[in-house]
Amino acid sequence: DIIPQPLLDQYLSMTDPARAQTVDTEIAKHCAYSLPGVALTLGRQNWHCLKDTYETLASDVQWKVRRTLAFSIHELAVILGDQLTAADLVPIFNGFLKDLDEVRIGVLKHLYDFLKLLHADKRREYLYQLQEFVVTDNSRNWRFRYELAEQLILILELYNPNDVYDYLRHIALTLCSDKVSEVRWISFKLVVAILQKFYANSANALGLNFINELVVRFRHCSKWVGRQAFAFICQVGMFSLSVPSCTLN
Repeated sequence: DIIPQPLLDQYLSMTDPARAQTVDTEIAKHCAYSLPGVALTLGRQNWHCLKDTYETLASDVQWKVRRTLAFSIHELAVILGDQLTAADLVPIFNGFLKDLDEVRIGVLKHLYDFLKLLHADKRREYLYQLQEFVVTDNSRNWRFRYELAEQLILILELYNPNDVYDYLRHIALTLCSDKVSEVRWISFKLVVAILQKFYANSANALGLNFINELVVRFRHCSKWVGRQAFAFICQVGMFSLSVPSCTLN
């Protein structure tokens, strides 16, 4: 009743390998690109019409096809709602997290947008996996780590102070020592955002522990780049935090 059945059948046939040989070698990529729009048109009540096609595309041998889906999975999650997302999209999302960097960057760029749609208990499971984003196939791919820091600044609001201290704090400290200055600079903003999180939620003890760790790790660092990092962290946080100045001495 929404679109003609022959038109839908024609769209679903785009995943047929024979079509790639006779019509267009990138027809599966075009199918993946259009899928959120088709899903929105059909509505979540008709997701069953697209589910098998989506799973086929998500396991396509061409990384460009999987990358296209990775960049739009957060949009599809909004269309489908939390129940269908948990049942059908989370397994695909988990597969993308272990894929090539060219695919992983798709989920990383919209990590906050996807995680905020999950229930708190399911969202908490990803705390253990965020550390994996620090490691990339190519260590020179610094923009990947830069994107991770940017996303973590947003993701802080999704977790309580204890989870931030136990999991995200370690990632932030690692990124603050990155070899690329752009990554370090955005990581300084992440560190200040973590401190803001602690003090905004009256977790003063966690905040003080973190500040002491920053002092030991950077202010007293034997290398100038570490001491410079501490100065930059103080610069970023100067107008953002209500922290007694004596804690930084």
